[in-house]
Amino acid sequence: MRKAERLFQIIQILRRSSRPVTSAQLADELEVARRTIYRDIAHLIGQRVPIDGETGFGYVLDSRYDMPPLMLTLEEIEAVLLGVQLVEKLGDPAITNAARDVISKIASAIPSDLLPFIAEPAVGLKPGEITNGSTFDTRPLRRAIREGRKMQLDYCAVNGVVTHRIVWPVLLGYADAHCLLIAWCESKQAFRHFRTERILNLEVLQETIGVSRGKLRQQWLQWREAELSRSRPAP
Repeated sequence: MRKAERLFQIIQILRRSSRPVTSAQLADELEVARRTIYRDIAHLIGQRVPIDGETGFGYVLDSRYDMPPLMLTLEEIEAVLLGVQLVEKLGDPAITNAARDVISKIASAIPSDLLPFIAEPAVGLKPGEITNGSTFDTRPLRRAIREGRKMQLDYCAVNGVVTHRIVWPVLLGYADAHCLLIAWCESKQAFRHFRTERILNLEVLQETIGVSRGKLRQQWLQWREAELSRSRPAP
């Protein structure tokens, strides 16, 4: 790891920690000697990075410190690229375009010597087919989830029966072969999973759910755990 990358990574480690980080912890994560950490910390302090601490106690970074944007390591760039490849396999056009836009923004902002690592990354996914819901526009679903709004939809079940539902959206989930809208269904008074390719009509209502996103999600997690417990074989 180059010194510049190591210095940046030290700052990242200190930023993500809510407690003092010792030189031993820094050395272990960065796979360098502790004396290297001492020199790096001294260098950062000399560059007016607001790090406080001492040997044996640990180091903390002033929470008000702000680094220049998009100072990415090679590992972070590769993680983003791999994430974009995963998103492309989901078959969601809007999300895929947004992911590609992220890469374009990164490429326009990072130093030129890092551009080859975007053009020819060291990571990649096995080529494969995208999910079945590739033509479904999930933007209204995601907007309703973010804004906490109810939705009404016409849903076609496996047997071909079409029902009209008003739902409280919780999460848009992706599986290997399909995309699921997870929501509380007012008519069923229960959480339900809706395959997006079976949603015939969809409208985001002005009426809000009236429950915080966090609370609704917690209720769904509790429901899911109860469902999984019932499905587990008895000991």
